[in-house]
Amino acid sequence: MENPGLVLHGQNAPFSTALRSLVNNPLYSDVCFVVGQERQEVFAHRCLLACRCNYFQRLLGPGVPSPVVLSTVPAEAFLAVLEFLYTNSVKLHRHSVLEVLTAAVEYGLEELRELCLEFVVKVLDVELVCEALQAAVTFGLGPLQERCIAFIETHSQAVLEQPVAEVAAPVVRELRLALLAPAELSALEEENRREPLIPVEQIVEAWKCHALRRGDAARGAPCRRRRGTVPRDHHRFLDLRFK
Repeated sequence: MENPGLVLHGQNAPFSTALRSLVNNPLYSDVCFVVGQERQEVFAHRCLLACRCNYFQRLLGPGVPSPVVLSTVPAEAFLAVLEFLYTNSVKLHRHSVLEVLTAAVEYGLEELRELCLEFVVKVLDVELVCEALQAAVTFGLGPLQERCIAFIETHSQAVLEQPVAEVAAPVVRELRLALLAPAELSALEEENRREPLIPVEQIVEAWKCHALRRGDAARGAPCRRRRGTVPRDHHRFLDLRFK
């Protein structure tokens, strides 16, 4: 009877380090992705992605040209996905973990999804919990949803004790005030005088966009429409782009 032999394993660390060096490395790469709204180029290797992930196996089938455009996933999140596929480990960050989680769900990477969930639970705080709850509801992640609701119930007093302006600040910074019609902006400015929640600088920038209409003032984020923004007549004067 033939001896079946014995499988022996070398050291994991040098192997992982060598594969990590290939992440986004043009050397020997045979596919390029253009990812995110910034259209960043990311280099990869078809055979490795295809054998590790069914999504990429289908995406990178015979005859698929390079580059492959993936505009909905931010570059940082996509690089984290590649790191996991190449090394079976990933370095996560609080500010981008939900984007990595979204990509893991989209690409069917259950192990990466679980690593993201584990990380989110560890770093969950007042600032992150609402976004985490939204992701849990969107993707049907029952345990995370329960954890977020429990966190909110436990920490609601701490949240309520914060000044309203402080709680609202992250949301206020994202307001596209220049998208309002001049009459609406005037009404908002008057209301803000009575209860100041919006920094005066933001209102000034909005008026500047209206005054100059086109040009440098209309190129910043405050004058860009997000996907789904309902177009209005005065938007044509601002030379708007989508974000």
